[in-house]
Amino acid sequence: MIAGQSLTLDRFPPEQKNRSLQAWDAADELLVETALPLLQAGPATLLLLNDQFGALAAALASYQPVQVSDSYISQLATRYNFQQNQLDIQQLTQLSSLDVLPAACLVLLKLPNNHSFLRYQLRQLKQQLPPDCQIIAAAKAKDISQNLLNIFRQELGPVEASLTVRKCRIIRCHIDPQQAVATTPEFPLRWQDSAEQLLMINHANVFSRDGLDIGARFLLQHLPRCAPGQRVIDLGCGNGVLGIRMLQQQPELQLVGTDESYMAIESARLTLAANFPALVQQAEFIIDDCLASQADSSADVVICNPPFHQQNAITDHIAWQMFSDARRVLKKHGRLRIVANRHLGYSEKLARLFGGCIHVASNAKFTILEAIKRN
Repeated sequence: MIAGQSLTLDRFPPEQKNRSLQAWDAADELLVETALPLLQAGPATLLLLNDQFGALAAALASYQPVQVSDSYISQLATRYNFQQNQLDIQQLTQLSSLDVLPAACLVLLKLPNNHSFLRYQLRQLKQQLPPDCQIIAAAKAKDISQNLLNIFRQELGPVEASLTVRKCRIIRCHIDPQQAVATTPEFPLRWQDSAEQLLMINHANVFSRDGLDIGARFLLQHLPRCAPGQRVIDLGCGNGVLGIRMLQQQPELQLVGTDESYMAIESARLTLAANFPALVQQAEFIIDDCLASQADSSADVVICNPPFHQQNAITDHIAWQMFSDARRVLKKHGRLRIVANRHLGYSEKLARLFGGCIHVASNAKFTILEAIKRN
């Protein structure tokens, strides 16, 4: 039940094993309860930011909301949940995190964990929306610190936070047109990686946005060698550093990078163009749910630095989906090479899917595994 409405809501993909994880939380409920009196008072353009699985959009579907997300998975989840509840998808407009915002009167914002991404979103609101727009945010009370409230003050203007209700709090803010737009940090972030001698261009919501993560650094030392003309997929490419380095080292490859983050895909495109403009025509970067858009038996090599969480939940279903998709997409004798924390036990998963795997390298924290599609 959300604000008196009975809705059937699932996380995405709906067939994941851990059915105890909900597709909504108390912060969603508080946002809907707070917004309804405002919406019922008169026509308003409603903007929803970071609606993870479409709970807000489904509960407020009759107000024709505009949902803005960096996550393609969140968009798919919303469409699925609209279908489950016989809601008209034509009532919903979906935009990516990089799109221009419509002139909204009311914004409901689920707070992201990433404060850089929050700053980026608040700057979007400040620069693109009218001053009379009401901005209402919600999160677990433990996540609403003075530091977070200061971000709202610095980026938008005066802010007030409610008392704790159901372990969550509401933040209310209006845009102060007299307050100068913040300029530090500048998005997208640009930094030189001295070890890799690459200029990295990372949008605000990209994993490891201001420095390469140590797992990626380890895999960079053990990238697979390929035959000229082979098709390589960088699965969950993030800023694209793994695939870009492979393409730079082996320029006769055909590279595909896929990710569910719009900001990741754009960061990978920008990083390749900034470092190796002559290789841009040999690469494409695609927004995707793992490898759903890729044809069977269409790739020679897949490389991957898989995540082990979805939003705030630790889960292995994303890695399992990545490995299953890779097996389907690989040609016979094609190779999947991954880097992972040693404790995650991915070798057993790869053995179940591929019939075995090879330990390529290990250090104190990570292991690099390779599985070959035998049939």
